[in-house]
Amino acid sequence: MNSTLDTFLARLHHPMLAMIDLSLDRMVRLLSLLGNPQKKLPPVLHVAGTNGKGSLNIYVQHILEAAGYKVHRYTSPHLVHFSERIILGGKEINNDYLESLVRHVSTVLTQQQATFFEATTAAAFLAFAENPADVLLLETGMGGKLDATNVIAKPMLTAITPISFDHTEYLGKTLTAIAGEKAGIIKRGVPLVIGRQEEEAMNVLMQKAQELAAPVFRLGHEFHVEGDVYRSDKRTLKIAPSLPGKHQLDNAASAIACIDQMTEFVVSDEHVIAGLAAAKWPARLQRIENRHFLDMLPAGSELWLDGGHNPQGAKVLAEWLEEKNAQEVYFISGMIKGKDMTQFFGPLKKFASAVYGVAITDEPQGQPAAAVAKAAASLGMDAQEAASVQNALQSIAARAKTAPFVCICGSLYLAGKVLAEIEKYPD
Repeated sequence: MNSTLDTFLARLHHPMLAMIDLSLDRMVRLLSLLGNPQKKLPPVLHVAGTNGKGSLNIYVQHILEAAGYKVHRYTSPHLVHFSERIILGGKEINNDYLESLVRHVSTVLTQQQATFFEATTAAAFLAFAENPADVLLLETGMGGKLDATNVIAKPMLTAITPISFDHTEYLGKTLTAIAGEKAGIIKRGVPLVIGRQEEEAMNVLMQKAQELAAPVFRLGHEFHVEGDVYRSDKRTLKIAPSLPGKHQLDNAASAIACIDQMTEFVVSDEHVIAGLAAAKWPARLQRIENRHFLDMLPAGSELWLDGGHNPQGAKVLAEWLEEKNAQEVYFISGMIKGKDMTQFFGPLKKFASAVYGVAITDEPQGQPAAAVAKAAASLGMDAQEAASVQNALQSIAARAKTAPFVCICGSLYLAGKVLAEIEKYPD
């Protein structure tokens, strides 16, 4: 990242711009001042949900690229570099080009205030409008109905991944309320792919889809994953997604269902298999092989990084640990404010030899290390605070009876700090 770009991005974080506006009016006015780039985009797959949005999009991207198509992608948050959010034709946006776009957006903020997410989404729309592609994979930032991305009047397709409790201060305290917000991306007559849902969330999505006459394709109904076999009326094939965890079979199946509803694209079973195998998505049950961290642990230890940060993310992590029969498991966890930390640690309790709470450095919304440790301790877990991830690893090494299994988890922001550290100390 260059220093000028850093300066402009920091300027967009100014407190005057920080207030969330619970409507789309401000975003619409901002885009109007920029020439309405949202009306000049490639065909859009618009994706909402609590968990699995990024995995679904990364599978769709690689499948389409295997078939020879040019794909743009928008996601958030980034892990290390802001440019990760904006993918143009399969590659991260060039920093000089990104800086020019952010400068341009900054010039109109005197006429129309915006949040950081609104302003940077506008910059992304400019990039996507200026660079031709076959499709844009567009991920919501939060919710759906009032999300800054929901200015797309007629996407090619929408998809909603599993819904769980997250951002409850904005989206509501119940699954029904949260699903109502996510359902806001559903558009009249536009096909909708729905991942695995709790019944109350599914009921909300189905009611909205019926109101808008949106054709629906649901995991477990119109398409299925049985073991490692995907099945629909379009194709049946054995799948092997590259990302670990049984939940990735669901994400991969939803991605294939999206592909099958993009009727203008020609995608063979071979393209699907190749795309699923090629997909990479950092901080989603990612094994860390970097010696800077591993050398702090006994020989034979395993170190994993996962960005799951809500109860459903913790449940997925717990299921994966069960699947791996992981022994002597230690968690190093940092979280941001607004997350239910006890709900997060609940599914992990049975696996934990100990939990180390850490603060997420340079993140104003980060929880203090002591608060994270206290939340775990309230469930009866052996928990303590640590000054850093490195200090936690050293403490684990001193107390471990065998080669331990260590998982750094609780926040994508924490995952980003770890990955940034790995960049500093490459093997």
